[in-house]
Amino acid sequence: MGQVLTAGTPIAVIGAGTMGAGIAQVAALAGHPVLLYDTDSDRLQAAVSGLHAQLGKLAERGKLGPEQAAAAAERIGTARDLGELAPAGLVIEAIVELLTAKRDLLSALEDVVKPEAVLASNTSSLSIDAMAAGLRVPGRVVGMHFFNPAPVMRLVEVVHGELTDPAVVAAVHELAGSWGKIAVRVASSPGFIVNRVARPFYGEAHRLVEEGAADPATIDAVLREAGGFRMGPFELTDLIGQDVNLAVCTSVWVATHFDPRYTPSGWQRGLVEAGRLGRKTGRGVYGYDGGAKPEPSTAPRAAVPAHVSAGVGLGPLEPLVARAAAAGIQVEPGGLPGELLFPRARAALTTGALAGEAAGGLPLVSLDLAMDYRTATRIAVAAGSGCPPEALAEVVGFLQAAGLAVTVVADTPGLVVMRTVARLANEAADLAGRGVAEAADIDLAMRHGANYPIGPLEWADRIGTERIRQVLDAMEDRYRDGRYRPSLALRRLSGRSPRGEETGR
Repeated sequence: MGQVLTAGTPIAVIGAGTMGAGIAQVAALAGHPVLLYDTDSDRLQAAVSGLHAQLGKLAERGKLGPEQAAAAAERIGTARDLGELAPAGLVIEAIVELLTAKRDLLSALEDVVKPEAVLASNTSSLSIDAMAAGLRVPGRVVGMHFFNPAPVMRLVEVVHGELTDPAVVAAVHELAGSWGKIAVRVASSPGFIVNRVARPFYGEAHRLVEEGAADPATIDAVLREAGGFRMGPFELTDLIGQDVNLAVCTSVWVATHFDPRYTPSGWQRGLVEAGRLGRKTGRGVYGYDGGAKPEPSTAPRAAVPAHVSAGVGLGPLEPLVARAAAAGIQVEPGGLPGELLFPRARAALTTGALAGEAAGGLPLVSLDLAMDYRTATRIAVAAGSGCPPEALAEVVGFLQAAGLAVTVVADTPGLVVMRTVARLANEAADLAGRGVAEAADIDLAMRHGANYPIGPLEWADRIGTERIRQVLDAMEDRYRDGRYRPSLALRRLSGRSPRGEETGR
Protein backbone atom coordinates (compact mmCIF):
# COMPACT_ATOMS: atom_id res chain seq x y z
CA MET A 1 0.00 0.00 0.00
CA GLY A 2 1.23 3.47 -0.86
CA GLN A 3 -0.58 5.45 1.83
CA VAL A 4 1.65 7.89 3.72
CA LEU A 5 0.17 9.21 6.96
CA THR A 6 1.35 12.76 7.60
CA ALA A 7 0.32 15.62 9.89
CA GLY A 8 -2.12 16.80 7.21
CA THR A 9 -3.81 13.42 6.65
CA PRO A 10 -7.56 13.66 7.34
CA ILE A 11 -8.52 11.39 10.24
CA ALA A 12 -11.97 9.93 10.86
CA VAL A 13 -12.92 8.65 14.32
CA ILE A 14 -16.02 6.49 14.64
CA GLY A 15 -17.63 6.38 18.06
CA ALA A 16 -18.03 9.54 20.15
CA GLY A 17 -17.74 7.95 23.56
CA THR A 18 -14.94 8.72 26.01
CA MET A 19 -12.30 6.84 24.03
CA GLY A 20 -13.34 8.09 20.59
CA ALA A 21 -13.46 11.69 21.78
CA GLY A 22 -10.05 11.31 23.39
CA ILE A 23 -8.54 9.93 20.17
CA ALA A 24 -10.09 12.80 18.21
CA GLN A 25 -8.46 15.28 20.62
CA VAL A 26 -5.04 13.64 20.19
CA ALA A 27 -5.31 13.70 16.39
CA ALA A 28 -6.55 17.30 16.25
CA LEU A 29 -3.75 18.53 18.51
CA ALA A 30 -1.28 16.76 16.19
CA GLY A 31 -2.52 18.90 13.30
CA HIS A 32 -4.99 16.58 11.56
CA PRO A 33 -8.39 17.55 10.22
CA VAL A 34 -10.69 15.25 12.21
CA LEU A 35 -14.19 14.03 11.41
CA LEU A 36 -15.99 12.51 14.40
CA TYR A 37 -18.92 10.20 13.63
CA ASP A 38 -21.51 8.52 15.83
CA THR A 39 -24.93 7.06 15.11
CA ASP A 40 -26.26 8.89 18.19
CA SER A 41 -26.48 12.59 17.24
CA ASP A 42 -26.90 13.72 20.86
CA ARG A 43 -23.77 11.84 21.92
CA LEU A 44 -21.91 13.29 18.95
CA GLN A 45 -22.80 16.88 19.86
CA ALA A 46 -22.01 16.28 23.52
CA ALA A 47 -18.59 14.92 22.55
CA VAL A 48 -17.74 17.94 20.41
CA SER A 49 -18.90 20.35 23.12
CA GLY A 50 -16.85 18.42 25.66
CA LEU A 51 -13.77 18.55 23.43
CA HIS A 52 -14.05 22.30 22.97
CA ALA A 53 -14.44 22.73 26.73
CA GLN A 54 -11.47 20.44 27.44
CA LEU A 55 -9.22 22.28 24.99
CA GLY A 56 -10.27 25.55 26.61
CA LYS A 57 -9.38 24.22 30.06
CA LEU A 58 -5.97 23.10 28.83
CA ALA A 59 -5.37 26.64 27.54
CA GLU A 60 -6.51 28.15 30.86
CA ARG A 61 -4.06 25.94 32.75
CA GLY A 62 -1.21 26.87 30.47
CA LYS A 63 -0.92 23.37 29.01
CA LEU A 64 -1.69 24.78 25.54
CA GLY A 65 -1.42 28.20 23.99
CA PRO A 66 -4.82 29.84 23.31
CA GLU A 67 -4.15 29.84 19.57
CA GLN A 68 -3.13 26.18 19.64
CA ALA A 69 -6.31 25.21 21.50
CA ALA A 70 -8.50 27.25 19.16
CA ALA A 71 -6.84 25.76 16.07
CA ALA A 72 -7.32 22.21 17.36
CA ALA A 73 -10.99 22.91 18.08
CA GLU A 74 -11.41 24.26 14.54
CA ARG A 75 -9.96 21.06 13.11
CA ILE A 76 -12.65 18.89 14.74
CA GLY A 77 -15.72 18.42 12.58
CA THR A 78 -18.65 16.02 12.62
CA ALA A 79 -20.10 13.60 10.11
CA ARG A 80 -23.77 12.61 10.02
CA ASP A 81 -23.30 9.83 7.50
CA LEU A 82 -20.52 7.32 6.84
CA GLY A 83 -20.30 8.64 3.29
CA GLU A 84 -18.92 11.91 4.63
CA LEU A 85 -15.79 10.05 5.77
CA ALA A 86 -14.60 9.49 2.18
CA PRO A 87 -11.65 11.94 2.38
CA ALA A 88 -10.11 10.18 5.41
CA GLY A 89 -6.68 8.63 4.96
CA LEU A 90 -7.02 6.88 8.33
CA VAL A 91 -10.24 5.74 10.01
CA ILE A 92 -10.07 4.72 13.69
CA GLU A 93 -13.13 2.92 15.02
CA ALA A 94 -13.85 3.05 18.74
CA ILE A 95 -17.28 1.44 18.87
CA VAL A 96 -18.64 -1.34 21.08
CA GLU A 97 -16.23 -4.26 21.67
CA LEU A 98 -18.18 -6.78 19.58
CA LEU A 99 -16.57 -8.57 16.65
CA THR A 100 -19.73 -8.64 14.52
CA ALA A 101 -20.30 -4.89 14.95
CA LYS A 102 -16.71 -4.03 14.08
CA ARG A 103 -16.62 -6.38 11.12
CA ASP A 104 -19.85 -4.94 9.70
CA LEU A 105 -18.52 -1.40 10.13
CA LEU A 106 -15.23 -2.16 8.36
CA SER A 107 -17.13 -3.81 5.51
CA ALA A 108 -19.28 -0.71 5.10
CA LEU A 109 -16.23 1.55 5.17
CA GLU A 110 -14.68 -0.33 2.24
CA ASP A 111 -17.39 1.16 0.02
CA VAL A 112 -16.71 4.68 1.34
CA VAL A 113 -13.00 5.39 1.73
CA LYS A 114 -10.20 5.31 -0.81
CA PRO A 115 -8.54 1.93 -1.51
CA GLU A 116 -5.31 3.11 0.12
CA ALA A 117 -6.95 4.43 3.29
CA VAL A 118 -6.00 2.65 6.51
CA LEU A 119 -8.72 1.10 8.67
CA ALA A 120 -7.72 0.94 12.33
CA SER A 121 -9.54 -0.59 15.29
CA ASN A 122 -9.17 0.53 18.89
CA THR A 123 -10.03 -3.00 20.04
CA SER A 124 -8.43 -4.08 23.30
CA SER A 125 -8.52 -7.80 22.61
CA LEU A 126 -10.40 -8.83 19.44
CA SER A 127 -8.63 -10.57 16.56
CA ILE A 128 -7.47 -8.25 13.78
CA ASP A 129 -7.57 -11.17 11.34
CA ALA A 130 -11.18 -11.95 12.29
CA MET A 131 -12.11 -8.31 11.69
CA ALA A 132 -10.39 -8.21 8.30
CA ALA A 133 -11.81 -11.55 7.12
CA GLY A 134 -13.94 -11.12 4.02
CA LEU A 135 -12.76 -7.61 3.19
CA ARG A 136 -11.54 -6.88 -0.31
CA VAL A 137 -8.32 -5.32 1.04
CA PRO A 138 -7.64 -7.02 4.39
CA GLY A 139 -4.05 -5.78 4.40
CA ARG A 140 -5.10 -2.27 5.39
CA VAL A 141 -6.73 -3.33 8.66
CA VAL A 142 -4.61 -2.75 11.76
CA GLY A 143 -5.14 -2.43 15.49
CA MET A 144 -4.49 0.91 17.16
CA HIS A 145 -5.17 0.23 20.82
CA PHE A 146 -5.15 3.41 22.89
CA PHE A 147 -5.35 3.40 26.67
CA ASN A 148 -7.84 5.43 28.68
CA PRO A 149 -7.70 8.41 28.89
CA ALA A 150 -6.25 8.60 25.39
CA PRO A 151 -4.91 12.19 25.66
CA VAL A 152 -2.98 11.28 28.84
CA MET A 153 -1.86 7.67 28.47
CA ARG A 154 1.17 7.51 26.18
CA LEU A 155 1.02 3.89 25.03
CA VAL A 156 -0.50 2.75 21.74
CA GLU A 157 -0.37 -0.95 20.81
CA VAL A 158 -0.08 -1.21 17.02
CA VAL A 159 -1.55 -4.65 16.34
CA HIS A 160 -1.01 -6.53 13.11
CA GLY A 161 -2.75 -9.63 11.83
CA GLU A 162 -1.37 -12.27 9.51
CA LEU A 163 -2.73 -10.34 6.51
CA THR A 164 -1.85 -6.81 7.61
CA ASP A 165 0.48 -5.09 5.14
CA PRO A 166 3.85 -4.39 6.85
CA ALA A 167 3.82 -0.93 5.24
CA VAL A 168 0.55 -0.16 7.02
CA VAL A 169 2.02 -1.26 10.35
CA ALA A 170 5.09 0.92 9.77
CA ALA A 171 2.98 3.93 8.77
CA VAL A 172 0.68 3.68 11.79
CA HIS A 173 3.62 3.07 14.14
CA GLU A 174 5.39 6.17 12.82
CA LEU A 175 2.21 8.24 12.97
CA ALA A 176 1.51 7.31 16.61
CA GLY A 177 5.08 8.27 17.46
CA SER A 178 4.61 11.66 15.80
CA TRP A 179 1.60 12.19 18.08
CA GLY A 180 3.89 11.90 21.11
CA LYS A 181 2.80 8.34 21.84
CA ILE A 182 4.98 5.37 22.73
CA ALA A 183 4.01 2.92 20.00
CA VAL A 184 4.76 -0.79 20.31
CA ARG A 185 4.20 -3.45 17.67
CA VAL A 186 2.40 -6.65 18.60
CA ALA A 187 0.93 -9.55 16.66
CA SER A 188 -2.78 -10.10 17.06
CA SER A 189 -3.17 -12.53 19.94
CA PRO A 190 -5.42 -12.78 23.01
CA GLY A 191 -5.04 -9.64 25.12
CA PHE A 192 -2.16 -8.32 22.94
CA ILE A 193 0.63 -7.27 25.37
CA VAL A 194 -0.81 -5.35 28.30
CA ASN A 195 -4.08 -7.19 28.85
CA ARG A 196 -2.26 -10.53 28.51
CA VAL A 197 0.81 -9.94 30.64
CA ALA A 198 -1.09 -8.09 33.39
CA ARG A 199 -3.43 -10.94 34.24
CA PRO A 200 -1.25 -12.39 37.07
CA PHE A 201 -1.13 -9.00 38.83
CA TYR A 202 -4.82 -9.44 39.58
CA GLY A 203 -5.07 -13.23 39.56
CA GLU A 204 -2.41 -13.87 42.18
CA ALA A 205 -3.88 -11.25 44.51
CA HIS A 206 -7.28 -12.92 44.24
CA ARG A 207 -5.80 -16.35 44.96
CA LEU A 208 -3.99 -15.01 48.03
CA VAL A 209 -7.28 -13.71 49.42
CA GLU A 210 -9.11 -16.91 48.54
CA GLU A 211 -6.46 -18.91 50.41
CA GLY A 212 -6.55 -16.64 53.46
CA ALA A 213 -2.89 -15.63 53.09
CA ALA A 214 -3.66 -11.95 53.71
CA ASP A 215 -6.48 -9.42 53.40
CA PRO A 216 -6.86 -7.10 50.37
CA ALA A 217 -5.56 -3.95 52.10
CA THR A 218 -2.42 -5.81 53.16
CA ILE A 219 -1.80 -7.25 49.70
CA ASP A 220 -2.27 -3.82 48.12
CA ALA A 221 0.19 -2.28 50.59
CA VAL A 222 2.85 -4.96 50.01
CA LEU A 223 2.67 -4.63 46.23
CA ARG A 224 2.86 -0.84 46.47
CA GLU A 225 5.44 -0.42 49.21
CA ALA A 226 7.65 -3.42 48.45
CA GLY A 227 6.82 -4.12 44.80
CA GLY A 228 6.89 -0.49 43.73
CA PHE A 229 3.55 -0.66 41.88
CA ARG A 230 1.67 2.63 41.75
CA MET A 231 -1.58 1.00 42.91
CA GLY A 232 -2.38 -2.35 44.44
CA PRO A 233 -4.54 -4.79 42.45
CA PHE A 234 -7.66 -4.36 44.57
CA GLU A 235 -7.70 -0.58 44.60
CA LEU A 236 -6.92 -0.64 40.87
CA THR A 237 -9.75 -3.03 39.99
CA ASP A 238 -12.14 -0.95 42.11
CA LEU A 239 -11.10 2.01 39.95
CA ILE A 240 -11.38 0.11 36.65
CA GLY A 241 -14.58 -1.67 37.67
CA GLN A 242 -14.66 -5.23 38.95
CA ASP A 243 -17.02 -6.17 36.12
CA VAL A 244 -14.71 -4.71 33.47
CA ASN A 245 -11.63 -6.42 34.91
CA LEU A 246 -13.44 -9.76 35.18
CA ALA A 247 -14.67 -9.44 31.59
CA VAL A 248 -11.13 -8.91 30.27
CA CYS A 249 -9.83 -11.87 32.26
CA THR A 250 -12.68 -14.06 31.01
CA SER A 251 -12.07 -12.94 27.41
CA VAL A 252 -8.37 -13.88 27.57
CA TRP A 253 -9.22 -17.19 29.28
CA VAL A 254 -11.71 -18.13 26.54
CA ALA A 255 -9.42 -16.94 23.74
CA THR A 256 -6.57 -19.08 25.10
CA HIS A 257 -8.81 -22.16 25.13
CA PHE A 258 -9.32 -22.01 28.92
CA ASP A 259 -5.65 -22.02 29.83
CA PRO A 260 -5.50 -22.33 33.66
CA ARG A 261 -3.04 -19.41 33.78
CA TYR A 262 -6.00 -17.12 33.11
CA THR A 263 -8.78 -18.81 35.04
CA PRO A 264 -11.10 -16.06 36.34
CA SER A 265 -11.37 -15.59 40.08
CA GLY A 266 -14.46 -16.98 41.78
CA TRP A 267 -13.93 -14.43 44.54
CA GLN A 268 -14.03 -11.57 42.04
CA ARG A 269 -17.06 -13.08 40.32
CA GLY A 270 -18.80 -13.02 43.69
CA LEU A 271 -18.10 -9.29 43.98
CA VAL A 272 -19.63 -8.69 40.55
CA GLU A 273 -22.70 -10.81 41.27
CA ALA A 274 -23.22 -8.85 44.48
CA GLY A 275 -23.10 -5.57 42.58
CA ARG A 276 -19.88 -4.52 44.30
CA LEU A 277 -18.28 -3.15 41.15
CA GLY A 278 -15.98 -0.60 42.75
CA ARG A 279 -15.99 3.17 42.86
CA LYS A 280 -18.80 3.51 40.34
CA THR A 281 -21.24 1.68 42.64
CA GLY A 282 -19.85 3.03 45.90
CA ARG A 283 -18.56 -0.36 47.03
CA GLY A 284 -16.22 -2.96 45.62
CA VAL A 285 -13.36 -4.56 47.51
CA TYR A 286 -13.45 -1.37 49.58
CA GLY A 287 -16.25 0.99 50.51
CA TYR A 288 -16.41 4.53 49.13
CA ASP A 289 -18.97 6.09 51.45
CA GLY A 290 -16.46 8.28 53.24
CA GLY A 291 -15.40 5.70 55.81
CA ALA A 292 -11.78 4.95 56.62
CA LYS A 293 -9.96 2.55 54.31
CA PRO A 294 -8.76 -0.64 56.06
CA GLU A 295 -5.18 -0.51 57.32
CA PRO A 296 -2.65 -3.15 56.20
CA SER A 297 -1.46 -5.71 58.68
CA THR A 298 1.83 -4.55 60.21
CA ALA A 299 3.86 -6.45 62.80
CA PRO A 300 4.33 -4.77 66.21
CA ARG A 301 7.74 -3.50 67.15
CA ALA A 302 10.25 -6.23 67.98
CA ALA A 303 13.71 -6.14 69.51
CA VAL A 304 16.82 -6.09 67.33
CA PRO A 305 18.50 -9.53 67.47
CA ALA A 306 21.79 -9.84 69.32
CA HIS A 307 23.61 -11.42 66.41
CA VAL A 308 23.13 -11.53 62.63
CA SER A 309 25.29 -13.35 60.08
CA ALA A 310 25.03 -13.30 56.31
CA GLY A 311 26.04 -16.17 54.06
CA VAL A 312 27.54 -15.70 50.63
CA GLY A 313 25.38 -15.61 47.52
CA LEU A 314 22.51 -13.53 48.90
CA GLY A 315 21.66 -12.34 45.39
CA PRO A 316 18.79 -9.81 45.41
CA LEU A 317 19.00 -9.57 49.24
CA GLU A 318 22.47 -7.99 49.23
CA PRO A 319 21.15 -4.38 49.25
CA LEU A 320 19.06 -5.26 52.31
CA VAL A 321 22.18 -6.27 54.23
CA ALA A 322 23.90 -3.05 53.15
CA ARG A 323 20.85 -1.09 54.31
CA ALA A 324 20.91 -2.79 57.68
CA ALA A 325 24.61 -2.06 58.08
CA ALA A 326 24.00 1.59 57.21
CA ALA A 327 21.40 1.67 60.00
CA GLY A 328 24.04 0.54 62.50
CA ILE A 329 23.20 -3.17 62.59
CA GLN A 330 26.31 -5.32 62.67
CA VAL A 331 26.05 -8.13 60.12
CA GLU A 332 28.96 -10.56 60.18
CA PRO A 333 29.95 -13.14 57.56
CA GLY A 334 28.73 -16.64 58.26
CA GLY A 335 25.83 -19.02 57.83
CA LEU A 336 24.64 -20.97 54.84
CA PRO A 337 24.85 -19.53 51.33
CA GLY A 338 21.87 -17.33 50.49
CA GLU A 339 20.71 -17.10 54.13
CA LEU A 340 20.72 -14.69 57.05
CA LEU A 341 21.42 -16.41 60.34
CA PHE A 342 19.92 -15.32 63.68
CA PRO A 343 20.25 -16.93 67.14
CA ARG A 344 16.89 -18.75 66.84
CA ALA A 345 16.03 -18.57 63.12
CA ARG A 346 17.37 -18.24 59.62
CA ALA A 347 15.89 -16.18 56.79
CA ALA A 348 16.15 -16.37 53.02
CA LEU A 349 14.46 -15.04 49.91
CA THR A 350 11.44 -17.19 49.09
CA THR A 351 12.10 -20.01 46.64
CA GLY A 352 8.42 -20.61 45.97
CA ALA A 353 8.32 -23.45 48.50
CA LEU A 354 6.68 -23.32 51.92
CA ALA A 355 8.90 -22.07 54.74
CA GLY A 356 7.52 -24.75 57.06
CA GLU A 357 8.81 -27.52 54.80
CA ALA A 358 12.40 -26.28 54.57
CA ALA A 359 15.11 -28.71 55.57
CA GLY A 360 17.77 -27.77 58.10
CA GLY A 361 18.15 -27.06 61.77
CA LEU A 362 16.76 -23.64 62.72
CA PRO A 363 13.27 -22.69 61.49
CA LEU A 364 13.20 -20.76 58.22
CA VAL A 365 11.50 -17.41 57.74
CA SER A 366 10.82 -16.66 54.06
CA LEU A 367 11.43 -13.10 52.87
CA ASP A 368 9.40 -11.67 50.01
CA LEU A 369 10.87 -9.94 46.97
CA ALA A 370 11.16 -6.15 46.81
CA MET A 371 11.73 -4.14 43.67
CA ASP A 372 14.55 -2.29 45.43
CA TYR A 373 15.52 -3.30 48.96
CA ARG A 374 17.40 0.00 49.33
CA THR A 375 14.25 2.10 49.08
CA ALA A 376 11.34 -0.25 49.90
CA THR A 377 9.27 0.78 52.91
CA ARG A 378 7.59 -2.57 53.60
CA ILE A 379 8.39 -6.26 53.27
CA ALA A 380 6.30 -9.39 53.66
CA VAL A 381 7.60 -12.42 55.56
CA ALA A 382 6.22 -15.87 56.38
CA ALA A 383 7.13 -18.63 58.80
CA GLY A 384 5.94 -22.20 59.09
CA SER A 385 3.65 -23.34 61.88
CA GLY A 386 6.63 -24.86 63.71
CA CYS A 387 8.51 -21.58 63.94
CA PRO A 388 8.44 -20.24 67.55
CA PRO A 389 7.13 -16.64 67.87
CA GLU A 390 10.41 -15.50 69.42
CA ALA A 391 12.33 -16.83 66.39
CA LEU A 392 10.08 -14.95 63.95
CA ALA A 393 10.41 -11.84 66.13
CA GLU A 394 14.20 -11.83 65.61
CA VAL A 395 13.77 -11.53 61.84
CA VAL A 396 11.01 -8.94 62.22
CA GLY A 397 13.16 -6.87 64.57
CA PHE A 398 16.10 -6.94 62.18
CA LEU A 399 13.96 -5.77 59.26
CA GLN A 400 12.30 -3.06 61.32
CA ALA A 401 15.66 -1.77 62.49
CA ALA A 402 16.64 -1.50 58.81
CA GLY A 403 13.67 0.84 58.33
CA LEU A 404 11.02 -1.51 56.95
CA ALA A 405 7.43 -1.99 58.02
CA VAL A 406 6.98 -5.77 58.27
CA THR A 407 3.87 -7.66 57.22
CA VAL A 408 3.59 -11.26 58.35
CA VAL A 409 1.50 -13.30 55.91
CA ALA A 410 0.48 -16.94 56.05
CA ASP A 411 3.08 -19.46 54.88
CA THR A 412 2.15 -19.51 51.21
CA PRO A 413 4.11 -20.43 48.06
CA GLY A 414 5.97 -17.45 46.64
CA LEU A 415 4.52 -14.98 49.18
CA VAL A 416 3.12 -11.81 47.53
CA VAL A 417 5.57 -9.88 45.34
CA MET A 418 7.71 -12.83 44.27
CA ARG A 419 4.82 -14.94 43.03
CA THR A 420 3.36 -11.96 41.18
CA VAL A 421 6.62 -10.93 39.52
CA ALA A 422 7.52 -14.52 38.62
CA ARG A 423 4.25 -14.94 36.79
CA LEU A 424 4.49 -11.53 35.08
CA ALA A 425 7.99 -12.38 33.87
CA ASN A 426 6.80 -15.79 32.66
CA GLU A 427 3.99 -14.23 30.63
CA ALA A 428 6.33 -11.66 29.13
CA ALA A 429 8.98 -14.26 28.26
CA ASP A 430 6.31 -16.42 26.65
CA LEU A 431 5.12 -13.58 24.38
CA ALA A 432 8.68 -12.69 23.42
CA GLY A 433 9.56 -16.33 22.81
CA ARG A 434 6.55 -16.79 20.55
CA GLY A 435 7.47 -13.71 18.54
CA VAL A 436 4.27 -11.89 19.48
CA ALA A 437 6.28 -8.79 20.39
CA GLU A 438 9.87 -7.75 20.94
CA ALA A 439 11.18 -7.95 24.51
CA ALA A 440 11.88 -4.20 24.62
CA ASP A 441 8.35 -3.42 23.41
CA ILE A 442 6.84 -5.70 26.06
CA ASP A 443 8.65 -3.86 28.84
CA LEU A 444 7.71 -0.49 27.34
CA ALA A 445 4.08 -1.54 27.10
CA MET A 446 3.88 -2.67 30.72
CA ARG A 447 5.57 0.48 32.01
CA HIS A 448 3.49 2.93 30.00
CA GLY A 449 0.23 1.00 29.55
CA ALA A 450 -0.02 -0.53 33.03
CA ASN A 451 2.20 1.93 34.95
CA TYR A 452 4.53 -0.80 36.23
CA PRO A 453 7.67 0.48 37.96
CA ILE A 454 9.90 -1.49 35.59
CA GLY A 455 9.18 -3.96 32.81
CA PRO A 456 8.75 -7.62 33.81
CA LEU A 457 11.66 -8.73 31.64
CA GLU A 458 13.94 -6.11 33.16
CA TRP A 459 12.82 -7.40 36.56
CA ALA A 460 13.65 -10.95 35.49
CA ASP A 461 17.12 -9.73 34.52
CA ARG A 462 17.61 -8.23 37.95
CA ILE A 463 16.76 -11.33 39.92
CA GLY A 464 17.75 -13.93 37.33
CA THR A 465 15.66 -16.03 34.98
CA GLU A 466 16.87 -19.23 36.66
CA ARG A 467 15.50 -18.02 39.99
CA ILE A 468 12.18 -17.17 38.32
CA ARG A 469 12.00 -20.65 36.84
CA GLN A 470 12.82 -22.29 40.18
CA VAL A 471 10.09 -20.31 41.94
CA LEU A 472 7.53 -21.27 39.31
CA ASP A 473 8.56 -24.92 39.38
CA ALA A 474 8.20 -24.99 43.18
CA MET A 475 4.77 -23.37 43.00
CA GLU A 476 3.58 -25.68 40.26
CA ASP A 477 4.79 -28.64 42.31
CA ARG A 478 2.63 -27.38 45.19
CA TYR A 479 -0.55 -26.49 43.27
CA ARG A 480 -0.33 -28.92 40.31
CA ASP A 481 -2.95 -27.02 38.31
CA GLY A 482 -0.93 -25.77 35.33
CA ARG A 483 -1.17 -22.17 36.45
CA TYR A 484 2.50 -21.80 37.36
CA ARG A 485 4.17 -23.92 34.72
CA PRO A 486 7.21 -22.11 33.32
CA SER A 487 6.82 -21.31 29.64
CA LEU A 488 9.01 -23.11 27.15
CA ALA A 489 10.65 -19.77 26.35
CA LEU A 490 11.62 -19.26 30.00
CA ARG A 491 13.03 -22.78 30.26
CA ARG A 492 15.10 -22.24 27.13
CA LEU A 493 16.76 -19.20 28.66
CA SER A 494 18.55 -21.35 31.28
CA GLY A 495 19.65 -18.32 33.29
CA ARG A 496 20.22 -16.06 30.29
CA SER A 497 18.55 -12.68 29.91
CA PRO A 498 15.23 -12.50 28.04
CA ARG A 499 16.41 -9.10 26.78
CA GLY A 500 19.78 -10.28 25.51
CA GLU A 501 21.61 -8.63 28.41
CA GLU A 502 23.52 -9.82 31.43
CA THR A 503 21.05 -11.45 33.80
CA GLY A 504 20.60 -11.01 37.57
CA ARG A 505 22.76 -12.32 40.34
